[in-house]
Amino acid sequence: MGKSTLLNALVGEKMSIITAKPQTTRHRIIGILSSEAFQIVFSDTPGFIDDPAYRMQQMMNSFISSSFDDADIILFVTDPYEPLDAEHHLIKRIREHESPVIAVINKTDLVSEEEIASRVELLRQLLPGQSIHAVSALKGTGVEALLADIISNLPEGPVFYPKDQLTDRPERFFVSEIIRGKIMELYHEEIPYSCEITIDQFSEGESKSGPITRISAIIYTLDERKKTILLGKGGSAIKQLGMASRKEIEAFLDKRVFLELNVKVKDNWRNDESALKNFGYLN
Repeated sequence: MGKSTLLNALVGEKMSIITAKPQTTRHRIIGILSSEAFQIVFSDTPGFIDDPAYRMQQMMNSFISSSFDDADIILFVTDPYEPLDAEHHLIKRIREHESPVIAVINKTDLVSEEEIASRVELLRQLLPGQSIHAVSALKGTGVEALLADIISNLPEGPVFYPKDQLTDRPERFFVSEIIRGKIMELYHEEIPYSCEITIDQFSEGESKSGPITRISAIIYTLDERKKTILLGKGGSAIKQLGMASRKEIEAFLDKRVFLELNVKVKDNWRNDESALKNFGYLN
């Protein structure tokens, strides 16, 4: 669906990891866009999972439910391929909600005008009377008009965040997300979905070349076989992951970074309440 790409395009900063793999967003991520006239607080939630297989996925679905409770505007982001009908879980939930709804068809750069028109007509039937936008978040097409529509639907209210604040998440969170995003890019099959990252150390220091940020991260995975794959022969895979992650973290922080990666096994962490709390899925 490209929700994360759209959030990044609207806020103008990289708030969420973007990969070609599905279900990359695991947490509710806040992106803040402010001007002298308005402040928009975007909430990027995980994609809905029809049949959660783990406690983690149940919690991901709960992030969606909680977002309905405080939403002044609902952005329903879909793409030209997602199966949609009146029984779709989110369509049913949205139709019961009183807030304005803006339906967004993303990835329009991948299909023809006729396919876009067909999709627009389907959404008109499923969400009658609601605004519909066809955009390409990747190319920026239609994003400005979408933003103008969002602004026009904003209710009057107080400013919740300082105008220079972009998110409610700390730098540590985005560093862990960068590493997880690189795992998504560099590893295959079930490996990315078996991993969670914590930041063990995040400190400012000095080196012979000047200031440096020292980061130590732990990658948790489900078993020894997956740990072996993450490490690679002679540590080659983890070295490649570290180099790719460090480069992007340095660009994100605009600082020199020393990055240390360690891999540990945490059996069945996706169903472990204590582990899920430690990873930020539970309060």
